[in-house]
Amino acid sequence: MKDQAPDTARNAEVAELALRRAEADKLGGAESVGRHHEQGRLTIRERIAGVVDAGSFQEVGKLTGQGRYTDGVLTGVTPAPYVMGLATIDKRPVAVGGEDFTVRGGISWSGERKKGGQGGFVEDLAHQYRIPLVNLIDGAGGSVTSIQRRGYSVFPGVHGFERAVELMGEVPVVCAVLGTAAGGPAGRAILSHWSVMVKDTSQVFAAGPPVVERSLGQKLTKEELGGPAIAVDIAGTIDNAAATEAQCFEMIRNYLSYMPQNVWELPPVLDCGDPVDRCDNALLKIVPESRRQPYDMRKLVRMVVDRDSMFEIQPTYGKAVITCLARMNGKVVGVIANDPKVYGGAMDARAARKQTHFVELCDCFHIPLIFLVDVPGFMVGKDAEAAATLREGMRSVYVGLQATVPMYTVVIRKCYGMAGMGATDKNGLDLKIAWPTAEWGSLPVEGGVAAAFRRDIQAAADPKAREQEIEAELRALASPFRTAEAFGVEEIIDPRETRPYLCRFIDAAQGRLKTTVGRKPRYGVRP
Repeated sequence: MKDQAPDTARNAEVAELALRRAEADKLGGAESVGRHHEQGRLTIRERIAGVVDAGSFQEVGKLTGQGRYTDGVLTGVTPAPYVMGLATIDKRPVAVGGEDFTVRGGISWSGERKKGGQGGFVEDLAHQYRIPLVNLIDGAGGSVTSIQRRGYSVFPGVHGFERAVELMGEVPVVCAVLGTAAGGPAGRAILSHWSVMVKDTSQVFAAGPPVVERSLGQKLTKEELGGPAIAVDIAGTIDNAAATEAQCFEMIRNYLSYMPQNVWELPPVLDCGDPVDRCDNALLKIVPESRRQPYDMRKLVRMVVDRDSMFEIQPTYGKAVITCLARMNGKVVGVIANDPKVYGGAMDARAARKQTHFVELCDCFHIPLIFLVDVPGFMVGKDAEAAATLREGMRSVYVGLQATVPMYTVVIRKCYGMAGMGATDKNGLDLKIAWPTAEWGSLPVEGGVAAAFRRDIQAAADPKAREQEIEAELRALASPFRTAEAFGVEEIIDPRETRPYLCRFIDAAQGRLKTTVGRKPRYGVRP
């Protein structure tokens, strides 16, 4: 019998390759994909196409799966429940991958080498090429059925988080929870620099409702257990929530536009077209005459940073502090601003945790920090003490003292106590500028007078009048201009000058930032 002609053999091989690729494109099959779409969710291939530049996705491992054979002839393939590869976002390379829920619910599959999901090729790609990693999470993690399949149970960590932890100090890691994430996938969502989930279709928890009911007798829906109202607003487990998957993908692209490719590079500089010397007259009137009256700190931030450059992180968690990425003269900055509409700007435990994580993020990726300060101190009272506000607040101070990026302190109104200390650059230039409305000290005059002058006040014929008299005397001495005379604050400025003043120093600091590039930071960003 003669050998098959070479051209015929090649044609057969190409045909088999085409069949295997076509089978992979079907994902879990028309019926499974249909159910997925009925739930308002996109498939993994649609998600990747939605987040990366059009036509830029180079898939790796498309043939991975389980072939079906009849008499040794391939008749079909069940693809592995994970799709990943190399792509670009805004023309910059990224590693991207995610579970295919239409194949066995996205439950982890292992062959000779993992594609991704917890370790695997996609994380190695981000590590070796020093490019951002985008995780599109939609999987429930492990299953007890694996015991039956293997004939034994594996020890926790057989596919561990070693590479994921390493990446936290190397490249930007973004995780989007796009379905129900439990176990390992939920853990991966936390091991990220920024995370997002989709309202109504996404949940995240350590274990799902059946496990919770069996363990604790609590009967909860997935949404009650780990929807955005819990995971984003209360727990801060996930940073942001999107209304739709399309909005989620746009947020991912926007977030990465502020990030360098890795810790060995500086963030990209964009031509914003916003004049450096822009001085907004509305800044003169934004702080009310009454020291107790709140104002719109987000509006203030928008008037100072480059127009339309504010990207807020964790807007619904730890709301006493506002954290956002922005640009000043096209250069990326991190802004931390106290919100006087929440607890009068006092820092509670959640706000402290939020500030700590944000400082670590900016320090890891060479992003200067601007503090817009209006903080009367740490939150006080029984509930605050029970929530370990002091511990979380001092952790924030500790991390701020560890950071190496330039920091700029702008006191808008109040700057008191250890919370105020956490908004300064004590190991750096320690540049502090203030508006004429600023005040500062160990604690606000009102509370301090009541404690320090208690006997004097009680002995007075009119205790209330005496207390107000002492407060007025001390407030005159606490004028920011008196501190400026002693060079205890470096500058007091017209509020309208805030933007040009800061832009000058941020521009000048670029040389300093370059000296930190080329070495790994002392730590990454802790989850």
